[in-house]
Amino acid sequence: MYKLSLFIAVGLLFIACGKKEQSGDDFSKPSTDSAASADPSSYDPNRGEGKFDKVDLAVTLDQPIATEGEKIASVKCTSCHKSTEEKLVGPGWKGVTSRHQPQWIMNFITNPDPMITKDPKMQAQLEICLVRMPNQGLNDTEARDVLEYMRKIDGVK
Repeated sequence: MYKLSLFIAVGLLFIACGKKEQSGDDFSKPSTDSAASADPSSYDPNRGEGKFDKVDLAVTLDQPIATEGEKIASVKCTSCHKSTEEKLVGPGWKGVTSRHQPQWIMNFITNPDPMITKDPKMQAQLEICLVRMPNQGLNDTEARDVLEYMRKIDGVK
């Protein structure tokens, strides 16, 4: 009985430690979805790639939305991004709202792969950071909240 138990345990160990399926979490490679492989000549560098054509922002900061954005960022973003200009894994967020249109930011937050594939600035950034930004699965509201937090970082009052 002891030998049978040992045999079963060793068999399970081999099964558990055998060839594993690739998880698909290699962030250095682009997504293979059809949007990511589309023609880069149709890319709009002011809008980005995604569903947001125009994002209207108030002149003043919406503090409750920015607070929600800060909460989301603390869970999904701050392990790779600092609120300063300093690079961590990804670039710092300070000044991002003056470098990019709000629709570009929203499209990038919600769907980074096609933009990394098509945007020359993002490709240059990838050469510096060496890690593709993973899609964090933020919905439209969460992405808008994070955008408002970025505006707060950039000094919008």
